[in-house]
Amino acid sequence: MGMYLDSKAAYTLYQRETIRPYFVDKSKMIIELLQLIKEGGGYICITRPRRFGKTVMANMISAFFSRAVDGDALFYTLDIAQEQSYKKYQNKYPVIHIPFNDVLGGCKSYEDYISSIEQQLIADLRASYPDVVPDGEDSAAAALLNIYNEEDMFQVIFVLDEWDFIFHQPFASQKDKMEYLLFLRNLLKDRPYVLLAYMTG
Repeated sequence: MGMYLDSKAAYTLYQRETIRPYFVDKSKMIIELLQLIKEGGGYICITRPRRFGKTVMANMISAFFSRAVDGDALFYTLDIAQEQSYKKYQNKYPVIHIPFNDVLGGCKSYEDYISSIEQQLIADLRASYPDVVPDGEDSAAAALLNIYNEEDMFQVIFVLDEWDFIFHQPFASQKDKMEYLLFLRNLLKDRPYVLLAYMTG
């Protein structure tokens, strides 16, 4: 478990939402994702205005599928529990949840920004798979492919919140934005380790 791989943060944040006075249970949306989980290689991008609840939904999806925390006490009271097979999927998958708008440390350039994200993801993968991800690895996609090649059943659910954050930063040039799109393409497109990619922005 790490900052991005099977992080406990999404569970904690979603749990807080469920006890708010005006909480709206949207957990049945998870049912829509189960078919994509069964088929594998599904990609969803949710584009809505600010304050639409995109991050709450992203946290819910991570909390439900991730192995980080046993979510039974949280989800058994929600609408998803009416789905007979929900236990088959709950907390069964490695989840990489990256809130792209929440990068620790000062980022004064695109290189600082993307390096911070990629190096943290590699560190999480190395901590969970120390015999597979070598020291000095500088590509998250390569690290994930190494794990997949060693563990045939290794497939990941990606939850990428605010994926377009970089496009609104003054330090990001047009060239930086193109490089960022290539980073996402390299990480996700036609990769056997991608079980589902859920993106908001």
